[in-house]
Amino acid sequence: MSSHHTHNHFKENNLIITMVLNFIITLVEVIGGLLSGSLSLLSDALHNFSDGISVIVTFIALRLSKRENTPKNTFGYKRAEILAALFNSSFLIIISFFLFKEAYLRIQHPQNIESKIMITVALVGLVANTISVFLLKSGSKDNINIRSAYVHLFSDSLSSLGVTIGGILIYYFNITIIDPILTFIIGSYVLKEGFDILKQSIDILMEKTPAHIDILKIKEIVEKIPEVDNLHHVHLWQINDKEFLFEGHVDIKQDINLSKVEKIRSNINSILTNEFGINHTTIQIEYNCCKDKEVIKNRQRVIN
Repeated sequence: MSSHHTHNHFKENNLIITMVLNFIITLVEVIGGLLSGSLSLLSDALHNFSDGISVIVTFIALRLSKRENTPKNTFGYKRAEILAALFNSSFLIIISFFLFKEAYLRIQHPQNIESKIMITVALVGLVANTISVFLLKSGSKDNINIRSAYVHLFSDSLSSLGVTIGGILIYYFNITIIDPILTFIIGSYVLKEGFDILKQSIDILMEKTPAHIDILKIKEIVEKIPEVDNLHHVHLWQINDKEFLFEGHVDIKQDINLSKVEKIRSNINSILTNEFGINHTTIQIEYNCCKDKEVIKNRQRVIN
């Protein structure tokens, strides 16, 4: 238990360091962008500022998700992390369209760029963003909230790398159009990643069946248990990206005593946990009760 607590505390410290780095980079890049006339540097600054906001949101949501369950919040505040991911991904999408607009305007009206300032500032951003990416990498693997912040930072590392390369090309070949072109490329990546996280967040909030779990496969395996006749009225959803919930009715073949029923329930729980990674189950054992025994129960609309 103590090691788990330390791991979470370590991730929180990483978020704080990342947040400070991002606001420092933002200030440096705004000054550098204004002095050099580089749109891609200013867009990178905006992106870094949004990163700082996203890390704050991620940090708050991570703290909220650790609050204890209460009678009024029986699942605690675990969905706070999904709301944070939804906010961050929406912000990514909005930013990408803003970058597209600014890049289009810059293509229409090219400007001179001080490439030396552009390269120097972009390199500072690249180093700081790369540090931030490594700080959040481990936490991003199993937490959609941290992953949304990680994607912000990873895309910003690519952005800083692109701006650095663009500055070098402008310095040696005076190809100023590379600046808005890089902005389009960076914006496209941000847009794709933003939509991916947005979709996953919405799927969780809409309580869709987790993509990697097949309800019909669960039904097939559970109904192989000798005492089980039918699995029906199944609901399968997730609270966040780590907690999967299952409820269903299990019709048994014979009218048996309670101790035997408990063994059947325990067997089903083991299957759901070990084979499908479901960690919260509600199983209603019954004998010849439900008339409708479809795997998914459709609610009938009552019209007066």
